[in-house]
Amino acid sequence: MKQLLLPLFIFFTLVLQAQDVTKIGQNIYPNIHLQKTNEQIVLDGQLNEAAWFAADGITDFWQFFPTDSSKAGGETEIYMTYDDNYIYVATKCYSSANNFLTPTLKRDYSFRNSDNISILFDTYNDQTNAFLFGMNPKGVRREALISSGGRDRSAFASSWDNKWDGEAKIYENYWIAEFAIPFKTIRYTEGSTRWRFNSYRNDTQINEITSWVNIPRNNILMDLTYMGEMVWDEPLKKPGTNISVIPYVAGSVIRDFEDETENNAATDFAIGGDAKIAVTSGLNLDLTVNPDFSQVEVDRQVTNLDRFEIFFPERRQFFLENADLFGSFGPSRANPFFSRRIGVAIDTATGQNIQNTILYGARLSGKLNDKLRVGLLNMQTAKQVDNDLPSFNYTVAAVEQRVGKRSNIAFMGVNKQAVNAEDFSSSFNKFNRVAGVEYRLASNDNRWIGKTNYFQAFTPSDEEDKFSHFTQLVYNRRKYRMEWAHLYVGAGYDAEVGFVPRKDILLVSPEAALNFYPKNSPISEMNVGFDARWIFKAGKDDNLIQPDFGLADAGLETFWRIQFASTANLTLNVDYNRVLLLNDFDPTRIQEDDIFLPAGDIYKFTTFGIRYSSPQFNLFEWEVRPTIGQFYNGFRSGMRGSFTYKFPPFGSIALDYNYNHIKLDEPFERANLWLVGPKIDLTFSKKLFFTTFIQYNNQFDNLNINARFQWRFKPVSDFFIVYTDNYLTNPFDQFGVRNRALVAKVTYWLNL
Repeated sequence: MKQLLLPLFIFFTLVLQAQDVTKIGQNIYPNIHLQKTNEQIVLDGQLNEAAWFAADGITDFWQFFPTDSSKAGGETEIYMTYDDNYIYVATKCYSSANNFLTPTLKRDYSFRNSDNISILFDTYNDQTNAFLFGMNPKGVRREALISSGGRDRSAFASSWDNKWDGEAKIYENYWIAEFAIPFKTIRYTEGSTRWRFNSYRNDTQINEITSWVNIPRNNILMDLTYMGEMVWDEPLKKPGTNISVIPYVAGSVIRDFEDETENNAATDFAIGGDAKIAVTSGLNLDLTVNPDFSQVEVDRQVTNLDRFEIFFPERRQFFLENADLFGSFGPSRANPFFSRRIGVAIDTATGQNIQNTILYGARLSGKLNDKLRVGLLNMQTAKQVDNDLPSFNYTVAAVEQRVGKRSNIAFMGVNKQAVNAEDFSSSFNKFNRVAGVEYRLASNDNRWIGKTNYFQAFTPSDEEDKFSHFTQLVYNRRKYRMEWAHLYVGAGYDAEVGFVPRKDILLVSPEAALNFYPKNSPISEMNVGFDARWIFKAGKDDNLIQPDFGLADAGLETFWRIQFASTANLTLNVDYNRVLLLNDFDPTRIQEDDIFLPAGDIYKFTTFGIRYSSPQFNLFEWEVRPTIGQFYNGFRSGMRGSFTYKFPPFGSIALDYNYNHIKLDEPFERANLWLVGPKIDLTFSKKLFFTTFIQYNNQFDNLNINARFQWRFKPVSDFFIVYTDNYLTNPFDQFGVRNRALVAKVTYWLNL
């Protein structure tokens, strides 16, 4: 199999690279000229400085929603200027009245349910990465990193945080926002004369999304293919010394009530911090010592009815900038590097992720030139005495070279190395290494996208097939979309620092959809399609239930999606599954140990589902997702969704819920699985926030409470108080405290 896949990988690389020479056609994108100013710009939401009007302005936005074939109904004007330290952007946003919707004063608000405008800078003109900054009429800000060309919603990293300033003001029938973005906050090539630029805006009063550059509806709004240009009146200089230090001080009180030897709460005091050093205008060195992530928002739990591990996204600030350089290899089912493997362990009592101490780390990442990106990451974790495990050192190296205008080829190596392994008696691998290459296609006309890769694992074991191969090819047109994907994961492909929930498989998955865009209709868009998959067992893992390359699983999902002009959404789907169990399995995870579906049995079942979400700018927003149908040898019905009530601009009260009723053949007991998560999000001002998140999950017999108070007393400088509590809830009327923690933390961003 390995001998066959390597030529196949080379063949697809050559084919995909040939596609990259496709010409984009006759599209001509607009530009804006910037003139340097010596005038002081006051951020007050008033355009009373002459510098705003010394150069060209931007007007003539296009609709993206509800249609993409007409000019914007609400006019938008953008003006730009700059000095030695800042880029200044002013936006003037007109609408039908001044009833602008701002549900929250909290940073990183949601784009779709509020009035706001975003500006995007592709500073390397590579159509791959961009910096986004946004503001709403109350002057609340958000920022994000966009990677992978913005062609997938997972490419939007809103957890990124950095230092910049801005203010907004509401007038009659319009509002003004002023941005001041330090050159030190973003990365670019010294001597640049042009950047690619775009802006998009949401106007809730006339229910319209618009953008400066016209973006076809079969693409995502943040797609970096569709951008104009900023033209500087002189080449940009290096922004000077750019060093930031972000120390923190934290104190905590923690008690584990399930540990009978622990009679009192334990207190802890920690000091640590990060540093950001701009080696060049495009290359950044990040350092961290004794990092603490206690203020990071907790993961939203899920009800797991599947046989495999659930993916949770990275939220820790240190890992976010240039995260795509390390983490975008492969598909979600065979990612050779997943940063959450570093410094995170599993609490076996609650099933939740907990911190495993990181001692220190460094990351060098960014651009060496307009076509070459590099990344080098090294992290050291502490030994785990309770689990009889040593400390580990993690090293990741990545190189990405642009090929043609928009495609690239990338290499990556990952090494996990045990330190002083001979001092520990538990079973673990002294090292785990993965290396490979990936070609990523993005044709100039944005019709062809895809990737193909080959990765090899190097481990102490003598297992067969220590490699993985993946190919995906997508053809995207306005009226239809087609995709082919196949994945091979060998039985010996042990990527300990990756996310590989299933091995010893060959997956084949074609997918297609038809797109409809009715005119003068309450329906804005319809999609009808299917997603098929066949999973074959390679037969190299010593499991004799299935012969080599026999069919293990198969599935077919058919869907009909409707997006209404009101922003409501409706999806109807029918899912067929064929499953061969290779191991004993309890889908409910609540039965006695000797009750399970036996390995070797084949199950075929069909389920029906509906998903409806209400218009996103209503004060009361809700979603329902009923499901009903067969489930293995029995029956399943369920309901999931959310209710949110907003009281602008001071926050919202929300409730996420997920209920599943499962009835399998005897001796299984009926299962009623509940996951309920009320959340209170209060924003007292643009600097003062309070969030309480409660999650009850009877699959883990756990009730989790997480409350977080945040005071942003200076830009990117915060004071946090975080309270966490876990209760045993079996039976529900007999609460037992599992563990409890109270943390206070102060961070301060200092520019040197």
